[in-house]
Amino acid sequence: MADDPPVPAGDDPPHDDDTPPDGWPAPPGVDPSIPSSARVYDYALGGRNNYAIDRETAEKVFAVAPEMRAMARQNRSFLGRLVRFLSAEAGIRQFLDIGSGLPTQRNVHQVAQEIAPGSRVVYVDHDPVVLRYAEALLATSDTVTAVQADLRRPEEILGHPDVRGLIDSSQPVAVLLVAVLHFVPDEDDPLAAVARLKDAMAPGSHLAVSHVTSELRPVEIGRLVQLSARAGAPWVARDRAQIQRFLDGLEMVDPGLVTAPEWRPEVARSVDPEKMWVYAGVGRKR
Repeated sequence: MADDPPVPAGDDPPHDDDTPPDGWPAPPGVDPSIPSSARVYDYALGGRNNYAIDRETAEKVFAVAPEMRAMARQNRSFLGRLVRFLSAEAGIRQFLDIGSGLPTQRNVHQVAQEIAPGSRVVYVDHDPVVLRYAEALLATSDTVTAVQADLRRPEEILGHPDVRGLIDSSQPVAVLLVAVLHFVPDEDDPLAAVARLKDAMAPGSHLAVSHVTSELRPVEIGRLVQLSARAGAPWVARDRAQIQRFLDGLEMVDPGLVTAPEWRPEVARSVDPEKMWVYAGVGRKR
């Protein structure tokens, strides 16, 4: 099979540094002078739905670790392979994408519905800018919606009327936590939040995680953690054992918890672990 296609730039027209993405004014309560992790990630993927401060922050990250741009794309490729596996092999027909980030090409519902038309997808993010874009670009049918909610408050997600209206809690669901848990510090108890999500999942459901790790390049990661804290979007880089705990109690899907490009690659590839600082894994609830 062909390798994962590169993630192309967004289709939005270019904008001046002081013009909000797509010419829209910043939503109430959003300060465009403060960077957003979702918009920084969008820039790393080649998108244009970001502000000057997001691009400045991303370039500072790339100066410390040039690999981060490639890792963002590898993480996005992992998401595509993940959804194809869940749809085609695991038979999942409903998805809860928490910390979904800004829309880009090959979003979850597009990949899932190519395989199984009618698959239902709820995008969840706490960023109001993300929600505004998601509502306009993703919530285009009665099988796709977007809600503003925070992973740190799982009851807010599980009890949201739009989530309850689209996700049948009695049937298997895929809960996607892709590149979001490393933004939740230990004091906010992310393990408890994920445990609550797992408790709510019906048997046959799957939980997917990708997470920045501190193991492979600790010096550079330490610098990036400090930089992210100064930028207002602090990371928590965890080791493999700590990341594995999020999947405790689930049956691990082969090949287990590995670096993102090693998770079910569509062609064999040689991976330099020092250049891939993201672990990815999927667990199935028995």
